[in-house]
Amino acid sequence: MAEYRIDDLARAAGTTVRNVRVYQDRGLLPPPRRSGRAAIYSDAHLVRLRLIINMLERGYAFAQIKEMLSAWAAGRSLADVLGLEEEVGASWADEAPRAVTTAELRELFGDELTEDNIARAVELGMLERSGRRYVAPSPRLLEAGAELVGLGVPLDEVIDLADQLQDDIDHVAGLLVEVVRKHVLTRAVPDADEIPYYSDVLRRLRPLVMSALHAAAARSAERVIPQVLGDRLVELVGEGHEPGQAS
Repeated sequence: MAEYRIDDLARAAGTTVRNVRVYQDRGLLPPPRRSGRAAIYSDAHLVRLRLIINMLERGYAFAQIKEMLSAWAAGRSLADVLGLEEEVGASWADEAPRAVTTAELRELFGDELTEDNIARAVELGMLERSGRRYVAPSPRLLEAGAELVGLGVPLDEVIDLADQLQDDIDHVAGLLVEVVRKHVLTRAVPDADEIPYYSDVLRRLRPLVMSALHAAAARSAERVIPQVLGDRLVELVGEGHEPGQAS
């Protein structure tokens, strides 16, 4: 489970430290765990914070949000409620974010690293600013980009490709999750069993989605990559043998 200081929590939720403190003062956000003088927030706080922001954007007032959150939690222990929130907010990634300096990025991408490319990567969430450094949420994606640049693909096209891939994966994952929503999440469940039921669905859904996406990507690569390389090999052979020329 991830741990956040208040500034990290605010940044992850796309809000400000001041807003986090306001939501906490209004009783919308549970208090953090204390470790000495430090306030430590969890994934459950991040999920609750994103929910609060979403409800505010929909026009709900603080009092309405508090009432709805309280009503939803009525009759259930705080541990159960926070446990479900942590399941929702738990990271699906099996890699830890990595801090990188501009010098390290320059070493990876060479002259392809421009201010425009950095700004676009930050805009798309491939990099996050952290003081004078950056944080790569997915080091594997960063390394894959460096490999493509090393092969000769321009960095701006690598960034466009990563953006398109994310859109495509979002669509495919959405299709899978929608099937689960339609046939599983609409099932009638007794109130007392709701939280354990949904927690179990989330625990089972995480590896299921990842396995399905990985298997589909592997099968697609098996078909597409040999086809592309095969086409190029045919072109190379054709360049050395004009039509009608004896072999």
